[in-house]
Amino acid sequence: MLDTLVPHVAVAQLSGVCTFSPSHAFGPAELTRGVSSLELSRLAERTTATTSAGRPWQGEAELAGCTRPVVVAVAAAPNGGPSADDTPTAGTGTLSATTGGAVLVLVRADTTPVAPGALAVLQQLWDLVIAHSDHRATDAGPKHAAASRSSANTRARAIAEFTGTHSAALSAILAPLRSADLDDAAARRSATELAVTALLDLRRGADLDRTLSEEPADAAFARLTRELRPLLRHTRVRLEAAPPVEAARSVPADAAHTARDAVRAAVLMMLDQEKPTRLHVSWQFTPEDALRAVVRGDGLGVLAVDALTVHRTADRVAALGGRCTVEAVPGWGTTVAVDLPLTLPEPTHATDPLDGLQPRESEVLDQLAQGRRNRDIAAALHISESTVKFHVANILAKLGVASRGEAAALAHRAGMPGGTLGLHVAS
Repeated sequence: MLDTLVPHVAVAQLSGVCTFSPSHAFGPAELTRGVSSLELSRLAERTTATTSAGRPWQGEAELAGCTRPVVVAVAAAPNGGPSADDTPTAGTGTLSATTGGAVLVLVRADTTPVAPGALAVLQQLWDLVIAHSDHRATDAGPKHAAASRSSANTRARAIAEFTGTHSAALSAILAPLRSADLDDAAARRSATELAVTALLDLRRGADLDRTLSEEPADAAFARLTRELRPLLRHTRVRLEAAPPVEAARSVPADAAHTARDAVRAAVLMMLDQEKPTRLHVSWQFTPEDALRAVVRGDGLGVLAVDALTVHRTADRVAALGGRCTVEAVPGWGTTVAVDLPLTLPEPTHATDPLDGLQPRESEVLDQLAQGRRNRDIAAALHISESTVKFHVANILAKLGVASRGEAAALAHRAGMPGGTLGLHVAS
């Protein structure tokens, strides 16, 4: 139907309500594999800026590395239409939550204009699809909501790691360019060497490849000092490094990686805010079987407790069961300490009986918890009454209860009904 309305060779979409998989592309692999979320977001910005509310845009635009003829539709806001605040934030690659974040891009084979009537129908169809998707996202079941949260947390962790890496690389590159001790030629040569090294490290992706392995403590600390020296090379700050005493002891790679990121973030913040002349970095193992990473600087002693939030340091440390503390004494300096447990506590086995339910059974149970009858449940979930009865029987058996009332009571203790409202997942 869509191809009849607007002939095209590929289609891509970007959703603002799906944290599990926000962008999709369908069509020839040589075209679709190069489509990025940032490109789709920029097309949404362009459409919103150049057309009136609720109208698609057609023309030529950059997509998958080439200029291609496209038709772009941006879904209207859930309340009935875009508002003045619905414009995507320029340059961020993200969309305003108020639009539903729904962008449809049709890649065409030629530049033949699409009739206005066809564009109007396309917009209506896309608004209808997104309204349905938004409804399903709002009423997501527990299992879908859990998958959404897990996906969002993983994405946030990856973004935070890359942000820290890029911040360190850019700071190292800028250091010789800002240095008053180097002439122009030497500064450019040093900055170029650092940039090439950063690109090689990025392409190797060594950090992510070591996620499931271990590193010797001395090797992990040596790697940290190598990462810190470019940051200080063209400054008057002296680095003192104290490696762990138990040099041969293995450290889980996720702990070593997080410790390095935390130290690097602390050093960057101290260089920016504290103006130290000396930095002391140490790693030691504690009697509690934890790795303690400490950064001490003799700067102004004004670093705020929440200063490291810009690098999401506290979040990454907390994810491993650790803690991060900042102690600043004006006129004396600042100490940042990170404690990371090397052995995580044994996972507790979930005793929630709802974990054994299938997604559709969870949806039926949510309806039961709202006191609805089989006929109402069938209408709400678009299934037959006999299917509802089948699911109810399975629910009672899996929960080990004898009545719908008991099942509803268990559901209420687990946060149903409506416990997942406001969570957006893939439809």
